[in-house]
Amino acid sequence: MEDKNSLDLLKQKLMDCEAVKFGKFTLTSGKESSFYVDMKLASTNPGILKLIAKEFARHLPKNVDFIAGMELGAVPLAVALSLETGIPYSMIRKSERKHGTGSRIEGVSVGKAVLVDDVATTGGSNIESVKALVDEGVDVSMVMVVVDREEGAQEKIAPFGINYKALIRISDLVN
Repeated sequence: MEDKNSLDLLKQKLMDCEAVKFGKFTLTSGKESSFYVDMKLASTNPGILKLIAKEFARHLPKNVDFIAGMELGAVPLAVALSLETGIPYSMIRKSERKHGTGSRIEGVSVGKAVLVDDVATTGGSNIESVKALVDEGVDVSMVMVVVDREEGAQEKIAPFGINYKALIRISDLVN
């Protein structure tokens, strides 16, 4: 069951901290946009981060072994959700390291995982993270994002048979 009040509060907090910016921006996907969602600004605010973790926790499937987040933006979200639920987390590097263990996944990487992310646009980064986890034998049961820009992420993830949950759709923030 959705808690409209807490989601409305999260939307308001994102606007209040000016995480939604207007101008000319180039996104990770390479697309140009007239707005940008700066979730790093929001996720470095303890109150907003805690609110995100509580909302994510409400949608977490049962029997999850760990929470995964890709560097950089998803790591604080994975940590906060781990602290909220007591479920371990892992961090996914964008590429394998050339030193140390050479591992792309740091932390738990066995069992059933939920992937968290800050903002989804086309879903490319989400799919890259899912593939990194699957390559390690992980069963990814869900992708959860704070904000979905509604540019195809959910549709791109669907063929993988992975559940998708966005706390907020960009159409709820930007008219």
